[in-house]
Amino acid sequence: MKYSLSILFIFSFTICIVSSSCKKDSFISSQFASVNITTDTLKYDTVFTTTGSITKSFKIINQNNQKLKLNTVKLMGGAASAYKMNVDGAATTQANDLVIEANDSMYVFVSVTINPNATNLPFIVSDSILISYNGNNRYVQLQSYGQNANFLSNRLITGNMVWTNNLPYVILGSLRIDTTASLTIQPGCRIYSHADAPFIVDGTLIVNGTHNANVVFTGDRLDEDYKDLPASWPGIYFRGSSKNNVLTYAVVKNAYQAIVTEKPSVNTNPKLIMQQCIVDNAFDAGVFCVNSSLQANNSLISNCGSNIILSYGGNYSFTNCTVAAYSGSYLTHKNPVLIVNNFFEQLGTIYTGDLNAVFTNNIFWGDDGIVKDEVMVTKQGSNTFNVIFNKNIYRLITDPANSTLTGNITNGDPSFDSIDVNKRIFDFRITKNSFSPALDAGAATPFLKDLDDNNRNVGITDLGCYEKQ
Repeated sequence: MKYSLSILFIFSFTICIVSSSCKKDSFISSQFASVNITTDTLKYDTVFTTTGSITKSFKIINQNNQKLKLNTVKLMGGAASAYKMNVDGAATTQANDLVIEANDSMYVFVSVTINPNATNLPFIVSDSILISYNGNNRYVQLQSYGQNANFLSNRLITGNMVWTNNLPYVILGSLRIDTTASLTIQPGCRIYSHADAPFIVDGTLIVNGTHNANVVFTGDRLDEDYKDLPASWPGIYFRGSSKNNVLTYAVVKNAYQAIVTEKPSVNTNPKLIMQQCIVDNAFDAGVFCVNSSLQANNSLISNCGSNIILSYGGNYSFTNCTVAAYSGSYLTHKNPVLIVNNFFEQLGTIYTGDLNAVFTNNIFWGDDGIVKDEVMVTKQGSNTFNVIFNKNIYRLITDPANSTLTGNITNGDPSFDSIDVNKRIFDFRITKNSFSPALDAGAATPFLKDLDDNNRNVGITDLGCYEKQ
């Protein structure tokens, strides 16, 4: 009997081994097979000074107890791509029917060769690799810089520095201007920030753009799927010690929070002066000031999650600005284009500050829909609270509360030149309609040029950032 049991045990054990072996030799066909691709993007952030080739890699890991067949691993750009691929030891643009053993992995090596001085290359050279298995299509994105640039990685600026427009500037990690330092940016400069790269100002930032040579701040993904994506980089942050900042003809676009100023000015000047600037397509806020000071004139703040937020008091002046928002494919217009208050709440306690804000000759407008009052003014406590609206156009049902109102136009459509949300056309000039209520409706100001650098002294000043000629 003992002998028979031994035979039975050996037989059963043999069956288990054979069964286990058969399982490992079979292919897993489930769409939900556990497959780990060790990255979703390969970025080539090396400083290019001469033509060079750089290789990076990722692994495809079969985490199952059965073999996995990859239908294809394909370089989507094919032979014309700037990238070269090596799959499981073989150089190719497409490999089919690849087998990864149970609980095993396969390497994919990718190299890129770039001549950064080739003028016909886009700034970002992109491609992707398709990994197809069991009805799944997964992609690894490839991204490298196609032109030479000034690459700044986690850079601290000290002393007094000047940037010229000989090459674009690419910021990786972050850039910070030290408390005693200043950075002056000359006309025509282009600054491209990575997704994790805020532009932090503890000292002084001077931007000397011109009408024909704007200084542009944006994200570093300029390929078609990303070039208009909001929140593609953090934004510019003017912190407590920052002072004497001036932006002239600066374009700040596609940020998370485009321009943020915090805490009062450390001297009698506004913490930030914005002259003939464009702030566009910020995911959260275009201009966000917290108990700070800012002066803006002849500027356009458009199509942001919240265009302007002035919170916890401060000192502000906006003159001849157009502040407008329309829902599009990336952002829904659901917040007032101007939010003003003198408080913030933390852990159930409300803190208040003094507020002085003057709005002259502006347009505050949004598409008709979710937001009924495009201007919202809210007061808490007994602090100084002076908010003045003089000769503005705004869309709303209820006039701004706690405010002094003089000569404003309620719900008078400014008749912007061309708005086509589907085609992302937003021309906020007033040129086609000679009956726009914005024409010849403003007060005299000391600012003689509009956003197009045209003269303001064409009859009575128009409202908004553009003067009809």
